[in-house]
Amino acid sequence: MSDHSQSILIIDFGSQVTQLIARRVREAGVYCEIHPFNNVDGAYEALKPEAIILSGGPASVVDENAPSVPDFVWESGVPVLGICYGQQAMCQALGGRVEPGDEEGREFGRATVEVKKAGPLLENVWTEAGHYPVWMSHGDRVTALPEGFEVIATSTGAPFAMIANEDKRYYGTQFHLEVAHTPDGAALISNFVHKIAGCAGDWTMAAYRDHAIEKIREQVGDGKVICGLSGGVDSSVAAVLIHEAIGDQLTCIFVDHGLMRMNEADEVISLFREHYNIPLVHADAQDLFLGKLEGVSDPETKRKIIGGLFIEVFEAEANKIGGAQFLAQGTLYPDVIESVSFTGGPSVTIKSHHNVGGLPERMNMALVEPLRELFKDEVRALGRELGLPESFVGRHPFPGPGLAIRCPGGVSRDKLEILRKADAIYLDEIRKAGLYDKIWQAFAVLLPVQTVGVMGDGRTYEFVCALRAVTSVDGMTADFYPYEMDFLGKAATRIINEVKGINRVVYDVTSKPPGTIEWE
Repeated sequence: MSDHSQSILIIDFGSQVTQLIARRVREAGVYCEIHPFNNVDGAYEALKPEAIILSGGPASVVDENAPSVPDFVWESGVPVLGICYGQQAMCQALGGRVEPGDEEGREFGRATVEVKKAGPLLENVWTEAGHYPVWMSHGDRVTALPEGFEVIATSTGAPFAMIANEDKRYYGTQFHLEVAHTPDGAALISNFVHKIAGCAGDWTMAAYRDHAIEKIREQVGDGKVICGLSGGVDSSVAAVLIHEAIGDQLTCIFVDHGLMRMNEADEVISLFREHYNIPLVHADAQDLFLGKLEGVSDPETKRKIIGGLFIEVFEAEANKIGGAQFLAQGTLYPDVIESVSFTGGPSVTIKSHHNVGGLPERMNMALVEPLRELFKDEVRALGRELGLPESFVGRHPFPGPGLAIRCPGGVSRDKLEILRKADAIYLDEIRKAGLYDKIWQAFAVLLPVQTVGVMGDGRTYEFVCALRAVTSVDGMTADFYPYEMDFLGKAATRIINEVKGINRVVYDVTSKPPGTIEWE
């Protein structure tokens, strides 16, 4: 049985935006899980969902061996919503017809649908004869409906843009409801989960907090837990939640690698020791990390050194504590989805990740992962529910290797100190301008380039500082933030005047792709 009173099962056919479906369902206050189409039977039995949503996908339903809808979906008796490929797979399974789209039938990008018939899915959102913007992305299209279905809306390229079998509570949309480019999509999904599936919408962070605390106590019993605390949002929220559940059975280990931002290590120690009174081991390993990084310029080598030393130091401190049977980690739901994806996750390694990979196997400990059902924004909401200060909860993402990868080329104490000061001034200016919460991530980079400058009557030969700021939803894609030139001029002037070692400032206007957010 599921731990949640009501839930929605999302069957994934490989769409790049399936996670957005889950986010829309959860925004409607209903718990949901994503499972791949070829490994979903057990999930259905465990969840006992109130409804099922079929995602989009890159395949063509007319191809041999195309992904198909599991039989239990039609035997379950629960409402079903098919989106794009999900609609096509639904129609094919129930006796309709799907054909490859010709030039007129294909639709990619913005489109307009005309509502032909009102119904519960559209209630208080769309009205009959109305025209509404949506986002299409399909080559194939439905050309004949299964028995019992009728057309709810049409578009130029999709005569069956929205369909319904009200008796069975089956619905299909050729357009993508889940993306922001379909402005009313979230409201339509909310109608599906509330009005059609009958979900109460009572899945809140307060409810999740109680549920998670109960699960932690049940799993851990009177055992000891250790948690690797980075100072980031995920590990901080996990630590506070676990401490609320089991108190001093938890010990946090903060490996201080000397690569954090200005005053950040002190803030972490103060918050957890003084404010929350959580047992915390401060492993000051700055000399070890900086010594090993001396003269290393290759970014992947830097990451491997930092990751390896982290495990080494963490393991040594954990052994000193002794007797801990559990290791706590801030694993999030997107990590879980990727690990069970039928596509096997990403096929190309862009850069090595910096999580605690390999640690559980080496230490022979059971994992406690209280955030593994949550998306990042939900973790922030849980942090607020737990009373964590906004300065922690709303903090921009920070990479595990820290400032080492914001200092291209060789890393040294002097260069790190210059970078810290520049970064602190930059973030201070962002906060003063009221822009911090509008930006997904902002930071300074100290380039391995020195340029000639003039200060007073003297010639200087100092480093170039690059400023970076991006907007993003999940870090997968990003656009540079369009600052006013006055802001950039003010930030640059302060950095040059106040940071000895920098005489030139540039702003990075690269989007992702083609660039990455970090420089290394």
